[in-house]
Amino acid sequence: MATVRPAPWHRSAVLVALMLAAFTFNTAENLPIGLLELISGNLRVSVSAVGLLVTGYGVMVAVASLPLAHVMRSVPRRHVLTGVLAALVVSSLVAALATSYWLLLVARLLTALAQALFWAVMGPVAVGLFAPEIRGRVVGALSVAGSLALVLGVPTGTWLGRRSDWPVPVAMLAGLGLISLVTIAVLLPTSRPEEQPAAYGTSPDARRFGVVLAAGALAATGAFAGFTYIVKFLGDVSRFSPSTVNVLFVAFGVACLTGVSVTGALLDRFPHATLAAAVATQAVGMLGLYAAGTDPVAAVVFLVLMGCALGPVFMTTQNAMLHCAPGRTDIALAANSGSYNAGIAAGAALGGLVLPLADVQGTFLAGGLLTVGACAVLLGGHLLRHGPEPAE
Repeated sequence: MATVRPAPWHRSAVLVALMLAAFTFNTAENLPIGLLELISGNLRVSVSAVGLLVTGYGVMVAVASLPLAHVMRSVPRRHVLTGVLAALVVSSLVAALATSYWLLLVARLLTALAQALFWAVMGPVAVGLFAPEIRGRVVGALSVAGSLALVLGVPTGTWLGRRSDWPVPVAMLAGLGLISLVTIAVLLPTSRPEEQPAAYGTSPDARRFGVVLAAGALAATGAFAGFTYIVKFLGDVSRFSPSTVNVLFVAFGVACLTGVSVTGALLDRFPHATLAAAVATQAVGMLGLYAAGTDPVAAVVFLVLMGCALGPVFMTTQNAMLHCAPGRTDIALAANSGSYNAGIAAGAALGGLVLPLADVQGTFLAGGLLTVGACAVLLGGHLLRHGPEPAE
């Protein structure tokens, strides 16, 4: 079966549909954070139990990404994407209609399974639609859409939920997913996965693959060791009022979106440097918050620096997988997504262990040092790549 190249406007429409799906999945993942108290009161469960809806979601993505990508490796991408988007629509409707905590949890885990597979196959499909020299910009566009979930999706869903009820924004996710589903089902050609233009890495390198995977996981662990407790940090250490903390969260989201946008424009020209710069910026932001977070101005500066790095770290590791994957890119992307989400869960757990021992500033010290470790891994990989060739 030959690869069918869609018409230019079809390619653009499919990319927009994938961007909308990325926005919807990321909003679905984080929306309970803004609706904690509403869900807790409606379903008569504790706030911590509702928090597990987010934790369990992340763990499911981490565990399921690689196995699902392996199982579905021979299925045409059009069929896979329509399947995961159908699962998103159905699970969102079930969640909106849930009258018990356990039914809501099951619906959330189904959405997580769909997201685990979506992030594995979405990248190769999207970049394969366009010329290789602009693939970094395509990855950047997808990442901008995903980042908008935190800047626009979750705040809007929270606002809507508080003015109606929490199932309303959850049900709206089903509508967004349906738009993406119909667009992709109609416009994306059916072809075997291995025949797609981005099915394999442009510069396969098993050592580079391992370096990026390890650095990304370390950076994610470091980021969420501190970020999980950022509200406590800004209140207890920087002495900001609750209303100011809300404003700072918006600033953090805007910084994240800005970082992703700028990095996306540079990915094609500087694929290695953008990853190193993102990880280094995260380290500076976290260690700066630890060292100078008691000063409000310094706290804002370093918080913005951390925001500028958080989105680009994952985006640049995903882009690296499209280049250095030693085999199929969908398997490499699934491994990267799984390890990154495992890092998120590990970081939150590490922060919880550090908090009673070294207070909330200690979580940012631990996270900053882990991020420095990620920088060291990247530097070591760079030195090995440019070192002497091994003897025959």
